[in-house]
Amino acid sequence: MKTAAIYARVSSEQQKEENTIASQTAALVVFAHDQGYSVPDEWVIEDEGFSGASLLRPGLERLRDLAAEGHIQAILIHSPDRLSRKYAYQVLLMEEFARHGVETIFLKAPRSDTPEDQLMLQFQGMIAEYERAQILERSRRGKRHRAKAGEVSVLCGAPFGYRYIRKTSDAPARYEIDTAEAEVVRLVYDKYTVDGLSIGAIARLLREMGVPTRRRTTRWERSVVWAMLRNPAYKGTACFNKTQIGSRQKVTRPFRLLGRAVHGEKSSGHERPRDEWIEIPVAAIVSDETFAVAAERLADNKRFAPRRTIEPSIVQGLVSCRKCGYALSRTSTRSSARKIHYYRCLGSDAWRHLCGAVCDNKPIRQDLLDQVVWQEVIRLIEDPTLIQDELDRRLNAARAAEPTKRRQEALERELTRIGKSKERLLTAYQEDLVSLDELRRRMPELRTREQSMHAELQAIVDQAADRMSFLRLAETLTAFLQRLRQSAGSLDIAERQKIVRLLVKEVLVDNDTIMIRHSVPSLPTTPPDRSRPPTSNRKSRLAAQSYLLRSGSAVTAPVQHHAP
Repeated sequence: MKTAAIYARVSSEQQKEENTIASQTAALVVFAHDQGYSVPDEWVIEDEGFSGASLLRPGLERLRDLAAEGHIQAILIHSPDRLSRKYAYQVLLMEEFARHGVETIFLKAPRSDTPEDQLMLQFQGMIAEYERAQILERSRRGKRHRAKAGEVSVLCGAPFGYRYIRKTSDAPARYEIDTAEAEVVRLVYDKYTVDGLSIGAIARLLREMGVPTRRRTTRWERSVVWAMLRNPAYKGTACFNKTQIGSRQKVTRPFRLLGRAVHGEKSSGHERPRDEWIEIPVAAIVSDETFAVAAERLADNKRFAPRRTIEPSIVQGLVSCRKCGYALSRTSTRSSARKIHYYRCLGSDAWRHLCGAVCDNKPIRQDLLDQVVWQEVIRLIEDPTLIQDELDRRLNAARAAEPTKRRQEALERELTRIGKSKERLLTAYQEDLVSLDELRRRMPELRTREQSMHAELQAIVDQAADRMSFLRLAETLTAFLQRLRQSAGSLDIAERQKIVRLLVKEVLVDNDTIMIRHSVPSLPTTPPDRSRPPTSNRKSRLAAQSYLLRSGSAVTAPVQHHAP
């Protein structure tokens, strides 16, 4: 008896409430019993409320793990659109399951491997993808129409200060003012526009007063107060179609440390132009004049705030605290003669945390830390052995890839044999030496082998093209580094920042230590001990000079290099 897993999926809350996923599972359990499949209870996998247009589903991830680990021989699914709404994803998943020897069986789809049945399965996948696009477009146009008609049901819940009242048979959905929360909103606007308090001061005041948030906590964040001051619903005009999903503008620290390139991915929300917003009238909490004053002050703060980094710094956005893990933000102070910029640990700000400061790391001079990091980057660039050794290592690996070449030749010979086998099989059928059933049984196997070998051959060809590109890049990179070493002293701050971000992943600062994590393997300055294995980490003291990174500090800061 074959062991199988059952997979079911619904995408909306309404389908969850109607219990349609239970009907899918029940039909698949009966089907498994009739066909003689053994399905343990823990392998009945359901994804409730997950879109079929995405592969990031917990149930699907578990199903793929089961197939990869060899625990199952078959997967039972109600229909192809339950596996995915995109035909390309269906093919990807089914090929992945097939590589692990797992058969994908749909209850509402053809089960044989004839060309006609495969064509029907492809039609079902394309129709499912078309239906999804049609549903999204109808939903978008329907929401726009309801928004223009003044219905608040198209908005994502009610903001702080309002209660969302569901529609009834007699009245449409609406926002109703919550008296207690509305007083908090008016207090925020009054403190910001009349008393002139900052957003951070207002958040601290609300925490000290013990005012509960929407989630019934007293943890008020500055971002919540900022969003409250920008929301036009409080002046009586809630807006629909304010934002859209687009590409991410900058790489945050978690993505940078993981080495993930997220530029170009549609994973970030952006505000649409004001003329594209659709206004929906609601009950007002503050006057138009008060909201206009708040908007004007927000715009002034954006232009004139002292923390605004109009002038970039070399390691801006790369510095983190080695003790607590928080990032270091740039701040400034004035002496009798000049303005001095510092990097300050966010964990050392007591007002940011409920129980006070979580770190005792002191501020660090920006100009001197930038100088230290830039000197280390220049040292990496000026040392030709670092880059050259890495290029030589990769070039040697590329030239030594003979097994790949032999595999490519073997695949080409096997594809030629498969092509001749198909021709002989067709010739035998035309001469009535084999029956049509025999042809249908043997031809799909040959086609499957041919497709898998074509895919593997294409991957090898792509790798060879990448190696050739790398070989051509070696000479170009060497010439580029030579030009860079010659012009390093004349680069401006923006150009230096670009170079640092190419080589440095992050800068970790401790009380008296600076760790620079970069991608170039650093070599020891002294000959290595033959009795010890070589290491890529080293710790050196800049004995020639002392960096006054903090006030009253005349001790040289050790610089520790780390190449992951």
